[in-house]
Amino acid sequence: VIPPPVIHIESYGEDSISFSLKMTTNIKVSGYVVNIYWTFDTHRQEKRTLTIEGEKSIQKVANLTAHTPYEISAWAKTELGDSPLSFVHVMTSGTRPASPSLKAKAINQTAVECSWTGPRNVVYGIFYATSFLELYRSPHNATTTSHNITVLVQRDEQYLFLV
Repeated sequence: VIPPPVIHIESYGEDSISFSLKMTTNIKVSGYVVNIYWTFDTHRQEKRTLTIEGEKSIQKVANLTAHTPYEISAWAKTELGDSPLSFVHVMTSGTRPASPSLKAKAINQTAVECSWTGPRNVVYGIFYATSFLELYRSPHNATTTSHNITVLVQRDEQYLFLV
């Protein structure tokens, strides 16, 4: 039986997490697949996937949000097949940034100008959909470092927006 990998949190800060991966077996490991999950505004789960080559590994994941819970899952790719999943939870330190204040204004039937307040020098994600279910499962999205963006939409539809 292939055991799951051991995920050990080495350190964490306001915008990064460092962790190590190892296996407690003599089975040859060719690499790992790691998923990092977090929830955006309780509506949208985000994920970042890392593919890591080699048997032992220490990884640092940067560009994270302060005071946000993250779930890290990993499995090993071995000569006998894939291992079961391991999970670990960690919350970044610091103070979570305030939510931006969003304003959306229709320019015409197919374009909406979105603008918001918030800190400079960060990346903003804009999510929009025609229902809460679509907003959670598969919204349209765009990213920008600006405080505004024009998004194209379908005519004769009502949209929900998050930034």
